[in-house]
Amino acid sequence: MADKRDYYEVLGVTKGATDAEIKKAYRVVAKKYHPDTNPGNAEAEEKFKEAAEAYAVLSDPEKKAKYDQYGHAAFDQNGGPGGFGGFDFSDMGDIFGDIFGDMFGGGSRQRQSNGPVKGANIKTTVRVTFEEAVFGTQTELELPLKDECDVCKGSGAQPGHSPETCSKCAGKGQVVYTQQSLFGMARTVQTCPDCGGFGKLIKFKCSNCAGSGFVKSKKKIQVAVPAGIDNGQSIRIREKGEPGMNGGGRGDLLVTVLVDRHPTFQRQEYDLYSSEPISFTQAALGGKITITTIDGAYDLEIKPGTQTDTKVKLKGKGVPTLRNKNVRGDHYVTLIVQVPDKLTEEQKSILNQYANTTTVNARSSTDSVSSGGSLFGDHKKKKGFKKL
Repeated sequence: MADKRDYYEVLGVTKGATDAEIKKAYRVVAKKYHPDTNPGNAEAEEKFKEAAEAYAVLSDPEKKAKYDQYGHAAFDQNGGPGGFGGFDFSDMGDIFGDIFGDMFGGGSRQRQSNGPVKGANIKTTVRVTFEEAVFGTQTELELPLKDECDVCKGSGAQPGHSPETCSKCAGKGQVVYTQQSLFGMARTVQTCPDCGGFGKLIKFKCSNCAGSGFVKSKKKIQVAVPAGIDNGQSIRIREKGEPGMNGGGRGDLLVTVLVDRHPTFQRQEYDLYSSEPISFTQAALGGKITITTIDGAYDLEIKPGTQTDTKVKLKGKGVPTLRNKNVRGDHYVTLIVQVPDKLTEEQKSILNQYANTTTVNARSSTDSVSSGGSLFGDHKKKKGFKKL
């Protein structure tokens, strides 16, 4: 027995682990090494058997008590089956089914599938303008939707006839297949192939709905697009989807919003970004300019000497938030100084005079500095420096 690992080590739990912890640990290990997820992997198969053997002992209070007292010796050839080849897996069918019935389709528990089933959701799209997405809007969709057949009242059977109970599944909607496996008899639960899981068979189908119980007709649906919605986000309209089965409720309608691009604004979450051109003289002299915002024209005061790529923040001029339309993001405007590419002779003359003036001033400042600091005075005299 020296070559066998400790059962607690196999499952990765401590000796004082609870039944729930042991079951959870086994589920993780067995799922990792299950043959269905590791086809042809002999090492994974051995580890799966090892985990199954460990769980078969530790999940049984009597066997667990013996193992805690005697270790692997409690299950050697003198006291019971030993090793993977001799270990008794005859009682593992129910354990395996209870734990993995929802993961691999096997199991001993039958689940009723012919109960009320909610209808499927319907997905569609709607296109709106940039402004409509910012401020919200109302739009209308026309979709083909299913409704209960007026002739058979949703039964699918011709009037005067009723659906019959499926003989293959006895009305349960599921069939159970039993087969031999490594762990004894394993049972697999599948949807009944005859009735499709409904538990009923319709021999005389309704001529109006062809046995489906529903008929399609075009319906107009009002869609309220909330202010602040972004491109690709969806609106859920309750109970406007497919009808349910066996008394189940209708599904929902999911409307994905597609937002058109804007020639001026770019959006990032709830903030807007745009650029605004200003003239050379406006940048140099400053003054009031009119810029475009999502709310319309806005007067902005710019400072003299404004440089190109200067960013201005307009607080609260962005997109309303979905939770509260009164709370809005900001609008960031980038000012772009435009340099004229065509000048008259008079304009050239004025700019040349300006250029000569700035050159003379710059040269005078340089001469003052090089002449011994007359521009700043004696830097050792604090009063003169402060005055300057």
